[in-house]
Amino acid sequence: MALAAMVLVTTVALPGQAKEGYLGAIKARGKLIVGTCADYPPFESVDDNGLFVGFDMALVREIAKRLGLGVEIRDMLFDALIAAVQNRQIDIAAAAMQGTAERDKAVDFSVPYNFVKDAFVISDKVDVQMALPEDAAGVNIGVREGSPQEIWIRKNLIGTGLTKDGQLSTYSRADTAGEDLSAGRIDLLLIPERQAKDLTGRMKNLKIALVTTKTVTIGQCLALPKGETSLKTELDRVIGDLDKEGWLEGQKTAFGLD
Repeated sequence: MALAAMVLVTTVALPGQAKEGYLGAIKARGKLIVGTCADYPPFESVDDNGLFVGFDMALVREIAKRLGLGVEIRDMLFDALIAAVQNRQIDIAAAAMQGTAERDKAVDFSVPYNFVKDAFVISDKVDVQMALPEDAAGVNIGVREGSPQEIWIRKNLIGTGLTKDGQLSTYSRADTAGEDLSAGRIDLLLIPERQAKDLTGRMKNLKIALVTTKTVTIGQCLALPKGETSLKTELDRVIGDLDKEGWLEGQKTAFGLD
């Protein structure tokens, strides 16, 4: 699917909306503009009819519904999402994103709506025995660019001298990383467990070497513009309601996330 064109959204607050900040502008527009990276089933992907599907997509549609808004979803590269939120090209990013301390300098995050594990993926071309994440030291490893996994590798392997900086490869999309792993251009790939299961299901010479929570920071959150407290309050309130009502658990079961 071609990446959606990124168009700068500009809005003018109407009387009575100023106290709501950016939320007031969204309400005046009548729809929530959501950015995602649709290469990560069952969280976000595009079906045969060209529709955005997955757990995150169901979540943002339900949030928009409860806020009395329509929703527009735009597909873009994962590493472009933070800048798009900062520039108000999108209102929120929903892409199974973990709220790291580094990302928190640029955007704010909702309360977590899901918690994940990470996985190291290996090909049948490589013999690396893994019992701990640190066993990845000294090999060529791939990660999603700007991901919590990249932060962990840089801090715990490169920062400690166990791995050279040139041994780390970063990717915009997991499929591209999987292709390099399959071809032997990297030795390991560190990505969220669900993404690892999807890759190993489609690429038969790949397998999961280790599942871990040690590399995980916090849960998955929605990213929103920095300082927009009214929008964050509403997002947190709706996510809290969905949790109390059992909606989140029901959707996790429906999408096989349990």
